[in-house]
Amino acid sequence: MALYVASKHAVEGYSESLDHEVHEHGVRVLLVQPAHTRTGFDTNAAQPDTPLPLYAERRRVFDEVMAEAMKNGDDPAVVAKVIVTAATDKKPKLRYTAGPLASRVTTARRLVPAGTFDKQIRKNNRMPT
Repeated sequence: MALYVASKHAVEGYSESLDHEVHEHGVRVLLVQPAHTRTGFDTNAAQPDTPLPLYAERRRVFDEVMAEAMKNGDDPAVVAKVIVTAATDKKPKLRYTAGPLASRVTTARRLVPAGTFDKQIRKNNRMPT
């Protein structure tokens, strides 16, 4: 998952920088940031050609966590509504949070000490603390 998460951070950084570059031309780059959404993401995720035995248990747990997250995630209509809001906003913001879980995570990241936030991420993902 580290590669996936790193690519999300890269897209976020690129989008923020690009927004600054094109803003003078009347173009905005917007980020819609959902949390878990009920989709087939977990069943469509790429699998390694040669899985490393060292990661077998972590992969098994991760697959369970993701399946549960997709099952209990926000309705895709919640994300679609935020996309429409962002696209039609008269004064667009750079970031739009989509769904209640994403809103809670965004708020927690701002207000909760980093160590406590990290512990919760590890707990939710059933990782050793």
